[in-house]
Amino acid sequence: MTQDEIIEMARESGLETQDGFSESVFYFAKLILNKEREKSLKLWMLLDDVDTADDIAKADDAIYRSLCRQAHKKRWDVLTGNDIDNAIRARGQA
Repeated sequence: MTQDEIIEMARESGLETQDGFSESVFYFAKLILNKEREKSLKLWMLLDDVDTADDIAKADDAIYRSLCRQAHKKRWDVLTGNDIDNAIRARGQA
């Protein structure tokens, strides 16, 4: 999500006044962007862990599967089921 998208959401929510947006809207947008970037990085690191598991366990499928299971369980530390449901609903509305 970009800052422009967040600002558009704020506009659609009626947070824009005649004088524009308050500083709190921009502060809130920055907080959201930082949190989304952090989640993206954590998910990327989990994917990298799967890639590393592939390198470690080339000849042993059971070890590879075990390492991957450990990594993919951690995805719930980054996103909740509600996060996923909301993203799916938002994607359908776009």
